Amino acid sequence: MAFLVGACTSSGSPAVRASASSASYAPGAPGAGDPYFPTYGNGGYDVAGYDLNLRYEPKKGYLSGTATIAATATQDLSRFDFDLARLKVSAVTVDGRKATAAADGNELVVTPAAGIRNGTAFTVVVTYAGTPGQLANETLGDGGWLRSDTGAVALGQPESASTWFPVNDHPSDKATFKLAMTVPDGLEALSIGVPGPRTSAGGWTTWRWTESSPLASYLSTVIIGQYRVTTGTHAGKPMVTAVPESVAADSAEAKSLARTGEITDFLATKFGPYPFDSYGGIVVEDARIRYALETQSRPAYGRAFFSGGENDTVVAHELAHQWFGDSVALEKWQDIWLNEGFATYAEWLWQEHDLDVPLKDSFDRTYRSFDWAQAPGNPGVAHLFGSAVYDRGGMTVYALRKTIGDKAFAKLLTTWTSQHRNGNANTADLIALAEKVSGKNLDAFFQAWLYGTKKPTY
Repeated sequence: MAFLVGACTSSGSPAVRASASSASYAPGAPGAGDPYFPTYGNGGYDVAGYDLNLRYEPKKGYLSGTATIAATATQDLSRFDFDLARLKVSAVTVDGRKATAAADGNELVVTPAAGIRNGTAFTVVVTYAGTPGQLANETLGDGGWLRSDTGAVALGQPESASTWFPVNDHPSDKATFKLAMTVPDGLEALSIGVPGPRTSAGGWTTWRWTESSPLASYLSTVIIGQYRVTTGTHAGKPMVTAVPESVAADSAEAKSLARTGEITDFLATKFGPYPFDSYGGIVVEDARIRYALETQSRPAYGRAFFSGGENDTVVAHELAHQWFGDSVALEKWQDIWLNEGFATYAEWLWQEHDLDVPLKDSFDRTYRSFDWAQAPGNPGVAHLFGSAVYDRGGMTVYALRKTIGDKAFAKLLTTWTSQHRNGNANTADLIALAEKVSGKNLDAFFQAWLYGTKKPTY
């Protein structure tokens, strides 16, 4: 995520059932075990993919439809939870058999007709409806489903997906994503991934999107409203960008997004091949969105980023996340510097390439003025998106390059993005790889730059 300046898929036969009285069957955990957010996500299963078929009525703010969720049990399951906020479930089936569903706060507790054995693939279909809303996130304020006069925006970090579909809402459980969103004619329903066929009937239009690479759930989005959509191809893949109809075709927003392909190609020379099947970006028409988010393959940008004119830097930041944060996702939120530090470093790379601002100058300027009291390696919930994570994280990346040398650093970048592509990783993984490619013991370096509270020697 960027802020304003100053501001393995699973497959298999139907689930093998066993008697509910079997002693080994137990409920999945009601959280994924993240020390920062213990209630986020759930345990007992791994999701392979979400397939959403939804309809939204803007005048009523009413969302309805079904979510088909393919998953695999990671223990002998007697019941399991999804994260789902404010929406009412009318029916649930597990492999076609009726299941019992109950709301427990922002959790949907599903009890199948019989237990599900460890390692068994199963499919859950949830029928639900209601007026979605927001979640009071502990770090960014309200996130999730934001209703507007003409549409809606589903966006937010560290959680947002649970406000519009049942989900294992933690980055550790990545899954593919399909969306068919039906809205009144005249509105656009924009999302991530490859666009599919669009159909209209009876005054309604269905927009279809498919993201075939697994994603962390907060990287999903749907943006409904009146947008000027530009479609094309780049490097043989779909390119979809969109700006509000209220801005001119030659606006700063449109000009900035038009450089998406160029910026992505440059970053690929540093980070390795672009990891997804589509490109793009969406400038959001909602004054409440004062941040940008790296929604997978198609970042979302608050309009305030372009109030002073073109802004390629924020585009570079969010596109860098397609490698660092999206393709290679977090295991736990305390390692957020792996996302933001590399994205900040990418900003400096782009400014050097496009504006002739030496990378060292960007580092030195930040190094001189930084308050070193906050450390990025374990920032705490209150500072999850603080300057230490972004600026000190970026400085750590640059300092690592100077410490191990350009050749080893270049190998580190491309090895990291290829080795962990479509998966999850943590800080210990990065340290181990840095030591492997450089042949150096880097314990003291990372202790000083990620965890110390005094200015590291440089």
